[in-house]
Amino acid sequence: MGGREKNCLDAVRLIEETGAGRILKRSSLHHTPPYGFERQDWFINAVLKMETGLGPRELFRSLKSIETRLGREPGFRWGPRLIDLDLLFYNAIVLKSQDLVVPHPGIPDRRFVLEPLAEIEAELIHPVLKKSVSEMLNNLDFSGEREVLAA
Repeated sequence: MGGREKNCLDAVRLIEETGAGRILKRSSLHHTPPYGFERQDWFINAVLKMETGLGPRELFRSLKSIETRLGREPGFRWGPRLIDLDLLFYNAIVLKSQDLVVPHPGIPDRRFVLEPLAEIEAELIHPVLKKSVSEMLNNLDFSGEREVLAA
């Protein structure tokens, strides 16, 4: 919602300014059809590689705090939102708790995650699936996809 590119760039800036992490690599911004709830504008997706002194839970809380700072308000699942920051991987750690799952469970099925991720870390190995990002992207079935035009 709103200035989507600006929201993404503001989030990147705040990640560094708040001390959540130092950006090592950043993918380009990818315009992608909405996921889950199709009757909304296209999304902008990007992936960052960063280093942090925070543990996974602290980093996740910091990302959620940045979302709030940027104006994100509660809404319905997959509905329109100003920003959505997810923790995809944290080194090779596998973590399953009520509030956080790492690696993010949606990674292998989501083109909008895998494409920008492949741009910066194509050979990164998923610690559970033991497949590289490029393998996961190449294994996606695009036959059921259809173009969704922005409203």
